[in-house]
Amino acid sequence: MQPVIPFEPVLAARLPEGDEWIAQIKWDGVRMLSYYDGSHAELINRRGNRRTLQYPELARPEAYCRADSVILDGEIIALSGGKPSFHEVMRRDSLKNEAAIRAVSPQVPVLYMVFDILYCNGIWLLDQPLSRRQQTLSEMLLPHPHVQNVPSYHEPAQLYAAAQKGGLEGIVCKELSSTYAPGGKDKRWQKCKIISDVTAVAGGVTFRDGLVNALLFGLYDDAGKLHYIGHAGAGKMTVQDWRNLTAQISGMITEQMPFAELPQRSKGSVWIKPELVFKLHYLEWNTSGTFRQPVIQSQVELPPLSCRMDQRTQT
Repeated sequence: MQPVIPFEPVLAARLPEGDEWIAQIKWDGVRMLSYYDGSHAELINRRGNRRTLQYPELARPEAYCRADSVILDGEIIALSGGKPSFHEVMRRDSLKNEAAIRAVSPQVPVLYMVFDILYCNGIWLLDQPLSRRQQTLSEMLLPHPHVQNVPSYHEPAQLYAAAQKGGLEGIVCKELSSTYAPGGKDKRWQKCKIISDVTAVAGGVTFRDGLVNALLFGLYDDAGKLHYIGHAGAGKMTVQDWRNLTAQISGMITEQMPFAELPQRSKGSVWIKPELVFKLHYLEWNTSGTFRQPVIQSQVELPPLSCRMDQRTQT
């Protein structure tokens, strides 16, 4: 099976209304498609990278789906304090060594939150309405300790209020008549966010007592220029994470400033080649073009040039 590029929601300024909409929790995890052709299985993320090794408890779809062949779409999450934590799931997703995966798996249990089925028993379901696909998904999923069928609700406003109260990332609203367009992104699926996030590239660091203690972030414009959007040191990174980052950037230090303009926070900064990408939460954008109260969630494996300025209007 060729990897499918997932269908994506667009950002909505207000909640949609009407009986044709359902709402689901927006999980702060890793988008993942599960493939099974009857003999071979793979977990592949939205960028087409295999992640079967990282999640052995999900490596056998026949254990959680009764279909003879299937493609499922969902989000792999890990919990911290009862809430999905991107930092925690990245502790699993970033591992490459089998021994390390075996050691960390009991410490960071994961859930596969499945919300769509694209292929079932040799038949593509892409052109079927979401309502029909959800019915098929419900019929095909088997009870499993690491897999859940994402519930849908017919009152988006109530779910959004509950997500706000629970400190969750937001909700996704979907038209029940919507077909699934691989690689597509349109208003038939809409995300209503409570917590804003951005993926940004680090172009500089500051040190304290020999360790990196903050990073300077930027986003690229259409001309390929990197614009400074702020610095962050607060977040979920541990002391060991900062030590690993300090070692990682040792060969990346450069005298050439990567930003198009000199950042406000340039005193004491050390420039690095813009190669490392991070996911951050933030409160809002300042009129100066920098973000307010950024919080580092985790380092992510994304190409630096994917960190674009249009996230300021599309996240």
